[in-house]
Amino acid sequence: MRSLLSRATGWAAWLLVALLLAACASAPPPAVGSGDLGVVIGRADGTLTVVNTSQMRALGRIDGLGDLSHASVVYGRDGATAYVFGRDGALTKVNLLTRTVEGRVQQAGNSIGGAISQDGRLVAAQNYVPGGVKVFDARTLELVVDIPATFAAPDGTMKPSRVVGLAELPGKRFIFSLFDADQIWIADLSQAGPPRLTKFTQVGRQPYDALVTPDGRFYIAGLFGEDGLAMIDLWDAQPKVRRILAGYGRGETPLPVFKMPHLRGWAVAGRHAWLPAIGRHEVLVVDTESWQEVARVPVAGQPVFVMAQPDGRQVWVNFAVPDYHRVQVIDTTARKVVKTLEPGAAVLHMEFTPKGEAVWMSSRDANRVSVIDTASFETLATIDVNAPSGIFFASRAARLGL
Repeated sequence: MRSLLSRATGWAAWLLVALLLAACASAPPPAVGSGDLGVVIGRADGTLTVVNTSQMRALGRIDGLGDLSHASVVYGRDGATAYVFGRDGALTKVNLLTRTVEGRVQQAGNSIGGAISQDGRLVAAQNYVPGGVKVFDARTLELVVDIPATFAAPDGTMKPSRVVGLAELPGKRFIFSLFDADQIWIADLSQAGPPRLTKFTQVGRQPYDALVTPDGRFYIAGLFGEDGLAMIDLWDAQPKVRRILAGYGRGETPLPVFKMPHLRGWAVAGRHAWLPAIGRHEVLVVDTESWQEVARVPVAGQPVFVMAQPDGRQVWVNFAVPDYHRVQVIDTTARKVVKTLEPGAAVLHMEFTPKGEAVWMSSRDANRVSVIDTASFETLATIDVNAPSGIFFASRAARLGL
């Protein structure tokens, strides 16, 4: 009897172990962390493709995000929550781990980007229509404040301005440019009540985009209506606008501009800033100590994004039509192009992995994203995405000014 009981107990134990092993085998894999995640915008169908940058593959899609023909993304501090700003004026909150929409608000008629506050509690959208900036609670997407970007026109009437170059500053502040008003504003939301606005006027004709340097000190706005840039030293007790690179194209006939350049690539490598020259086939090299031009690098076409690798060793450039199938790599020490790549028609965006061992490129007309080794320039992987454009990795959550 004891022998039978012992044998039955043994079989029960083995059965229990087998069941546990089977359960482990069929259980879903543990959730990945958010540090190696990112999204690729599908501009044709209003989707986000969630990607794993370590595995170099797509994990799935998030649908129903509206018009993403010109869209951008910022991240909450957890790196798993992303805020998508669509061309149609919608602001959408998504979760990359669950690949779901957690909130959505139709906040304007036409929007081209936004920013998130230093503490991650406020999300701000910059708008073309009706203009101005709207600030939302990052958790609930409830409107916190509406900042109309109105200005006095030459005829004495008050008019709205399109807003560009929005970036966060330390201390619950946002800085942005008014394209139609030739102004730059800082909105301070650190205290209760209406935001405190600091306005810089007559900064130059038509500021079209801007960047905040990696240390948060300088805000630099490109000028579409004239050669030069407007710069503010935000560490000054009484900050003021300083014009730099004024007249860099003096005596030259500018070429037609087929696509607006972008300054949001943080193209600051070491002590030098690398900037696209409007209407020219050149990248300007600027000493960030003196803010004087020190060199120009001829490139294949009109630069759109000029982006520095995380270590600053190389700068990667893509171009407007008719050269938008090319990407060129500039050696920042030699200050010359060392490699030309052709990853596919219509390269719209590039994004470096957090430590820069690879760069991801979207080729809209080739319907693919290419992952390129930054040392060997070899293609490590390709991912099929319908008309991909912007690429945004979760590592942006820890970077200032994006």
